[in-house]
Amino acid sequence: MSRRDYDLFVIGAGSGGVRAARMAAGFGAKVAIAEDRYMGGTCVNVGCVPKKLYVYASEFGKAFEDARGFGWDSSKPAFDWATLRDNKKTEISRLNGIYRKMLGGANAEVIDGRARLVDAHTVAVGDQHYSAEKILIATGGWPHIPVFPGSELAITSNEVFDLDTFPKRLVIVGGGYIAVEFAGIFNGLGSRVTQLYRGPLFLRGFDPDIRGHAAREIPKTGVDLRFEVNVESISKGPDGLELQLTDGSSLTADAVLYATGRAPHLESLGLAEAKVAVTEIGTIAVDSHFCTNVPSIFALGDVIGGMELTPIALAEGMSFARRQFGDLDQQVEYDFIPTAVFCQPNIGTVGFTEDEARARFGHIRLFKSYFRPMKHTISGRDEQTFMKLIVETATDRVVGIHMMGPDAGEIIQGMAIAMRAGATKAVFDSTIGIHPTAAEEFVTMREPWTEE
Repeated sequence: MSRRDYDLFVIGAGSGGVRAARMAAGFGAKVAIAEDRYMGGTCVNVGCVPKKLYVYASEFGKAFEDARGFGWDSSKPAFDWATLRDNKKTEISRLNGIYRKMLGGANAEVIDGRARLVDAHTVAVGDQHYSAEKILIATGGWPHIPVFPGSELAITSNEVFDLDTFPKRLVIVGGGYIAVEFAGIFNGLGSRVTQLYRGPLFLRGFDPDIRGHAAREIPKTGVDLRFEVNVESISKGPDGLELQLTDGSSLTADAVLYATGRAPHLESLGLAEAKVAVTEIGTIAVDSHFCTNVPSIFALGDVIGGMELTPIALAEGMSFARRQFGDLDQQVEYDFIPTAVFCQPNIGTVGFTEDEARARFGHIRLFKSYFRPMKHTISGRDEQTFMKLIVETATDRVVGIHMMGPDAGEIIQGMAIAMRAGATKAVFDSTIGIHPTAAEEFVTMREPWTEE
């Protein structure tokens, strides 16, 4: 296709970069992909995959207790952090190998090292220069810790999976889904967890009922959840890390995890040298086809500032490769994207929040349900499931679905298909439920909670 070394040079072998590289190579392009750290990116190495494995591990502790109500003479055994950590490492190494093998199988050349832009058609890895007709930046995001006295003593989600010693006392700072998930993980594994958030209510951007329900349910699991408080300083003390808080109180911890945000991983990438424009919030500026202001340079995934979700990066990588090398114009559709928070209990959500729906559609109907999961009628666990449907009054279309409860992520995935297909509340009402399940509640909510 090109007189240059490659038709496509991809910087970053995460979800979006790997998908774009494999598909472009499948269309006949000569492709190289450079990665200096994690084959498979954040998701495989320090994100979705290890996080979900740790969520599974954390749920066993409560399951041993739940079992007694069902007749099992169970006692809670000791937890060994090293076993979980090392088994996780083995699994991630296996996945790293699979990603490398998939790229090789697609005839995409893997180059180990941090790539940087030299100009519009040249990339350098170390001292080696490579020319390419098109360059794709897919370097993902990176955790950010604000600077304050003792901030160097804090860790991020990159390091927390592989701590040498299990933190019996863990402070988590942040109110987003990463902070909430790790609070549940380490609480379930036996750590005494304190979660701090500077605002009045965490999980900003989620439906207000979900946020409120989570604030009531999560403390029941044992997490010490504190709002409107922040860290002023961290220092080393005789019994661990000493934290001074903005409300005048103090905490002692074995580790402090900062989950206060992520930023595009653009350091030493050579954007200025290649004259690639960056937005005022530090993301790479692209058009609807992921093209930057430099016609030969593209970017996708977390670096462009959209929804930071692995499936989004995959969809963008696929769309990019099809358009640029397969002559297929397939745009990514960003409406009704389902997502889950693997806290305990889980959160699943798709579509508009109540506030967004009211602003967008004006008149809406709300359907809500609170109930105790069937399992816990015998286990004795104090837990409430919450479900919510948001319906546009004029069309009867379901435009928002929100849930907090067991298997919320699994349930909401199916609901997202119905919403993408334009299902109305009448369709939900006419659908026969599977009994007894929690999911059937979504097709049996008949009376509106409110109608506006």
